[in-house]
Amino acid sequence: MQKLFSFLLFLSFLAHHTNAQPLTQKIASAFRTFESHESLANGMASLVVLNAASGQVIFAKNEKLGLIPASTLKTVTSTAAYHVLGADFTFETTLLYTGEVDASGTLNGDIVIRGTGDPSLGSDRFPQTADTAVLSAWIKAIQAAGIRRIDGGIVADDRVYNGQTAPRGWTWQDMGNYYGAGVSALNWRENSVGVDFVPGATPGTPTRIAGSTADISYLQLVNETITGGRGTGDRVYAFSAPYSSRIYLRGSYGIDLKKTVYLSLPDGAYDAAHQLHNALAQAGITQTHTPTTTHLLLLAGSEVPSGGTILHTHTSPTLGELIYWFNQKSINLYGEALLKAIAYRLEGKTDTRDAAELLQKFWMDKTGIPEGELRIMDGSGLSPENRVTTNVLARILLAAKKEPWFASFFESLPVYNGMKMKSGTIGGVLGYVGYQTSGDGTPLVFALLANNYKGTATPMRQRMFRLLDHLK
Repeated sequence: MQKLFSFLLFLSFLAHHTNAQPLTQKIASAFRTFESHESLANGMASLVVLNAASGQVIFAKNEKLGLIPASTLKTVTSTAAYHVLGADFTFETTLLYTGEVDASGTLNGDIVIRGTGDPSLGSDRFPQTADTAVLSAWIKAIQAAGIRRIDGGIVADDRVYNGQTAPRGWTWQDMGNYYGAGVSALNWRENSVGVDFVPGATPGTPTRIAGSTADISYLQLVNETITGGRGTGDRVYAFSAPYSSRIYLRGSYGIDLKKTVYLSLPDGAYDAAHQLHNALAQAGITQTHTPTTTHLLLLAGSEVPSGGTILHTHTSPTLGELIYWFNQKSINLYGEALLKAIAYRLEGKTDTRDAAELLQKFWMDKTGIPEGELRIMDGSGLSPENRVTTNVLARILLAAKKEPWFASFFESLPVYNGMKMKSGTIGGVLGYVGYQTSGDGTPLVFALLANNYKGTATPMRQRMFRLLDHLK
């Protein structure tokens, strides 16, 4: 009987070995083909594939080299946010008034919008966060308090994170565009605005701006774009920095294109105050002062409102709901807001550099990874100065599977090539990290990065998909 039992154990081991071995060999052969392609003649590729049940390394190549992760870094930030903040965490934005309301309904004071970092305030990704819904709730709360006139103005209070900033390491080309929007404690409409262009009659002629998705009359748009040829699409880039009052628009807009181009707002907090100011005026509630922010008041040496009577508290969607859109649509603003929230919760810090160092330390303490395998400048992956190994990316995804919130995180990952994975792309960088079950039923975790490849992203993406097909 003992001999029979031993023989059955041997057969079980042999079956596992013969099943696992072809998978390893199949991936190894496919990776050799992938990395030998001429597009990587001066580049570097790295792939790690782990058994998600045992943690066993099925395949690894260049797994300890620090590469630019692009938006695959979002998986590092989002899983840390689940750990530190909790899946049910929410942000709160408070509407208050200072001073007193007299018998005539005049508020002798200011309306204050006090933020705590919510990246979804005013966003149309959720019905309850849309700018129209939020403004309507604020106006109703002001009217319910008996306020009919304001001898003062709207003040946007974004002091918690010390104003609006863009992470160090972000490029000039990115910061003016919607995906390069800076972050503050009071974000509004994802700190972006859409601009509609009318192309000229022929390629090479100037375009003109037909309008914008919101009133941004306080900003000067300098339109230097020209009309592009048919099929050239959107090649418009906006150039601005936090607190700019002027945005330069350069590049080309295809002659056959019908698309709204989104830019970043130089100061989302100010825009929130500006939009509430306009909405109140339309509701017949006049204000004697122009809208402002605590940042502008401090610059002018003016008194900043403190305290106040609460009119309304807006609660954001839960962390799990925010992370869904963070990963699905790769919204960089959400990553920077979550990074700051993590740092604020851990040590009360708000600077992005401090927050990035805390995120690195968090994962080193939790997983034991060496310091050199995770060097980051932001929480979204937009900075080309980030350096991460595929070993770290895969290990963090592996650890996430054991957590009670894993189902929520897994749902947040998009589906590409029939696989649940997060993509990442910036100039010369493409990556995919995620989960897959192999044909023999083995659950897998993988991380694949390619840096400094030649050619456009589309053929490289197709080659990466063919490589990842061997995990199926």
